[in-house]
Amino acid sequence: MKSTTKREFLLKFFIAVSVISTFIHNVDNYVHFDQYPQPDWITPSGIIRSWFIWTIIGIAGYLFYKNQQFRLSYFCLIIYSSCGLSSLGHYLYGRVDEFSSAMNLFILTDGLAGFAVLGFALWSIPFLRERFRKPITEID
Repeated sequence: MKSTTKREFLLKFFIAVSVISTFIHNVDNYVHFDQYPQPDWITPSGIIRSWFIWTIIGIAGYLFYKNQQFRLSYFCLIIYSSCGLSSLGHYLYGRVDEFSSAMNLFILTDGLAGFAVLGFALWSIPFLRERFRKPITEID
């Protein structure tokens, strides 16, 4: 398997895990809205809308990557990573023991998924630079 194919597979995996994790957490946050400590400006409908918008950005990031539009891809992926990372913001409004075990699990898996997507983007940027330094015949 070529290294670009491996990276593409890894990104697809991270995006899939993140989409599933954030979907589960956002549905739980929507259903149990009154039980989640969070800022007053968060609304149940805003939770669902923002998930759809972030997910579209994440999928676009993957598609840009697959089509070798790396700058657009990394831009989208860095934005998309905030979907999972922002879940950790719940802990700014409530202590860990104020959340159920399931809520804590959803928040933490979202955070990990967000770090994975962000980490992938930051890790991949040097490959982009290397790609543009090599003559086309040397690219894998």
